[in-house]
Amino acid sequence: MPKIHILPERVANQIAAGEVVERPAAVIKELIENSLDAGATRIEVEFRQGGRELLRVEDNGCGMSREDALLALERHATSKIAETADIDRLATFGFRGEALPSIASVSSFTLQTRAENEDVGTEIRIEGGKQIHVRDCGRPVGTSVEAARLFHPVPARRKFLKTDATEAGHLVQCVRLYALACPRVAFTLIEDGRVAFRSPQCETLAERVGEIFGSQMAERMIPIEAGEPGLRLSGLIGRPGEGRSTRHELMTFVNGRPVDSRALSFALRESYRDSLPEGRYPRAILFLACDPADVDVNVHPAKREVRFRREQQVRGFVIRCVLERLRELGTEAGSAIAPIPARPAGLGEPAAAYGFAGSPPVAPGAVPAALPAEAATRSGQPSAATEGVAAREARVRTWRFLGIAHNLYALFETPSGIVLLDRRAAHERIWFERLKGQFAAGRVPGQRLLLPLPLELEPVAAAILLDSRPFIEAHGFEIADFGANFFRIEAVPQWMEPAYAESFIKDVLGELRDGRLALGNLDLARDELARLAASRVVRLPAASGASEMESLAVQLFATESPLASPAGRPTFIEIDRAELARRF
Repeated sequence: MPKIHILPERVANQIAAGEVVERPAAVIKELIENSLDAGATRIEVEFRQGGRELLRVEDNGCGMSREDALLALERHATSKIAETADIDRLATFGFRGEALPSIASVSSFTLQTRAENEDVGTEIRIEGGKQIHVRDCGRPVGTSVEAARLFHPVPARRKFLKTDATEAGHLVQCVRLYALACPRVAFTLIEDGRVAFRSPQCETLAERVGEIFGSQMAERMIPIEAGEPGLRLSGLIGRPGEGRSTRHELMTFVNGRPVDSRALSFALRESYRDSLPEGRYPRAILFLACDPADVDVNVHPAKREVRFRREQQVRGFVIRCVLERLRELGTEAGSAIAPIPARPAGLGEPAAAYGFAGSPPVAPGAVPAALPAEAATRSGQPSAATEGVAAREARVRTWRFLGIAHNLYALFETPSGIVLLDRRAAHERIWFERLKGQFAAGRVPGQRLLLPLPLELEPVAAAILLDSRPFIEAHGFEIADFGANFFRIEAVPQWMEPAYAESFIKDVLGELRDGRLALGNLDLARDELARLAASRVVRLPAASGASEMESLAVQLFATESPLASPAGRPTFIEIDRAELARRF
């Protein structure tokens, strides 16, 4: 008996669905693309329970005859291509003909469709890949596809779905992406029986952004329009200085298709190199149009990624266009970064700027009371930690402050040479260890706001906030629901300037979404939260006199790891007298 056999069509479709149908949002993506390819000007999307129980897309496109509807449910049945070379001339979203049979194989599937020249429509019902019936139905011109009980024929797949809120967030984000891609198509989204999002046909991208993300975001973005032979760039870009900790508000489209493109992401980050702090991502909704033959849309099973045949040319084009647009706004390298306050909220005058909020300042030359060491071991002898701190304290006492260079580096004369102290790196190290101690002890004093701050999130971020709110609120915040994807920040930690609360919350949600802040290990999560706060929210005070710089040095050397910032940057460099003599 042969060991090799041909898989049944139903099994082959269910296996193929693993590539195409990763989660409910992937089903909606494929169905919306079919609707757009059918020339729809109105698309309605509905889902229930995060897409587990129901997914439905209905359009007013051209519809199908019964013969075409039956063929569309066969694998690799497509009207888009006939030869491999046709892929180089694609002007449609779909082309491989895998989506419908894959979806039908892992759900209770119902398709209703009617072409304009048909008197009645066609209804096809499929259960887990097995055809149940084909019959006439009454309906307007267009197509409706319903996938209920997703993955019930393959229950193991359901175990990998996230919470309903998270899956719903991905679904809403998917619809919004295609609504951005096609402003002249009206979109309606219904979640669990209520209208979650409705946008009429819009004449411009800015109108659609205002409909989807709110007028505030639309007003803060800058239109861009540029071109050269074979390439065209358009869309909206963020203002210099307004960045995000993750790339989730950096949306790119190639020939109208929402895609993840490393080339475009790199070009945008490179363009903002002098306009955003390191580690921040620009906000952008960017459309690149090019010859279809110059882009490969067939490198990913779900068509999420594309590859350019002339990648360097595309990168250079985007960088030139964005830089030119930024120059038109009068930006210079590094000059457009938004101003920051002189010190964190709750702190006193600059002399106290390196102490805890509400605590007395550290006297120049003195060791802070919170030095992380015990006076002695059980045997009564000095511990190694105490000896280390004492030695460091004695060393710092011999330093003589000389001045500030470039408003960032404090210069000290030492008995053995000179020291250049990076004020920002030192400041971040001090605050990181203080906040880490607060978080670990569970004592995070908060301050209630007289006027709550509005917080509007995109759907995935809103779902993550709902899931992680207990953790966030345990660290000094109070956040209240205020409608679908809308919240109010009612309290913030004492160490935070309220003006930075919205940006910080969005950064935390971005870290959670990317997995860099994982709530499975609370100790590591608290450390990452403290690291994020030290680098993003706690601001560097204005450069001041000798006593403040000496206090900074003392507090730095009282930390557990004074040699580097939380991000691993050196906090100081020392050049000894022998090296100075050699250089002169």
